Amino acid sequence: MSVGSRDQFGRSIEYLRISVTDKCNFRCLYCMPEQGLTWLPRAEILDYEEIAEIVAQLAPLGVKRLRITGGEPTIRPRLEILISALSAIEGIDDLSLSTNGVRLPEFAETFASAGLDRVNMSADSLQPERIRAISRRSFDFDPIISARAAAVAGLAPIKINVVVMRGINDDEIEDFARLTFEEAFHVRFIELMPVGGMRELTWEHVVPSAEVLDRLAKVGDLQPVAGPAKGNGPAQYYGFPGAAGSIGVITPMSHTYCGSCNRVRLTADGRLRTCLFGEHSVNLRDPLRRGESIAQLFVEALSEKPLEHNLLQMKVGGLHALSQVGG
Repeated sequence: MSVGSRDQFGRSIEYLRISVTDKCNFRCLYCMPEQGLTWLPRAEILDYEEIAEIVAQLAPLGVKRLRITGGEPTIRPRLEILISALSAIEGIDDLSLSTNGVRLPEFAETFASAGLDRVNMSADSLQPERIRAISRRSFDFDPIISARAAAVAGLAPIKINVVVMRGINDDEIEDFARLTFEEAFHVRFIELMPVGGMRELTWEHVVPSAEVLDRLAKVGDLQPVAGPAKGNGPAQYYGFPGAAGSIGVITPMSHTYCGSCNRVRLTADGRLRTCLFGEHSVNLRDPLRRGESIAQLFVEALSEKPLEHNLLQMKVGGLHALSQVGG
């Protein structure tokens, strides 16, 4: 069994985030401009067989954890076909999905039966009107119902990601945290990353995770905990005594975690990005379509993976929206 390919700084790269579409049924303030994005032509997007073949070639090199992302991945038809194909690849031991949760009540059981292990769900408010304002869409959507649907389907641990924005939803921090008292949810508060076309959100909207933890200390005796058993991310976890779930904080702005980065990203059009906010990417789609091996391209790409991102200098690697790479 491979111990994982290593980049030029000795980090073991075992986690691949796979964007299956650049489209989304939301237009969240921090993720996508309300208008102006040009969608990828269908012919440029990898089909499910191509995605599975890329993973099959990378698994022997140490890639063993996958996350399906978008855009919003559940809007791509018959996603369970890809889930089934990826879960069957030897060496893959964790397959998860990032979603806004709108379609989980409809598809959670189907995805679980196809081989999906767990979900991360974005939920930036518990208030219907505010959900519509942040997403800039008019879905009748209850994130708690969606999270419970995933739990019933066995897609645990259930992680709920909350992008905290000052003056927009930071007054709900305590409400989200209280969910963990009774529900086995792992609520993760993520520092806002002002990116690309979302210039209406600035540094003034960033709520540092230290402030989030200070506020939550007033809710109860918050103590460090191990957090969920499965996961690939950089969250630090805390819990209230006797709570069914936990609290996580993710700090891309106040404390970067690049030194332990174990991930790369495959875009919907088949480019391997070695850093979320880096300039470096490698075209895997065209060599794959010519019938060439992409294993060596992967190894060479890791030799150029940067030490850290440049988001703090407002360099975003050409991204106009986080939806282009699934975060």
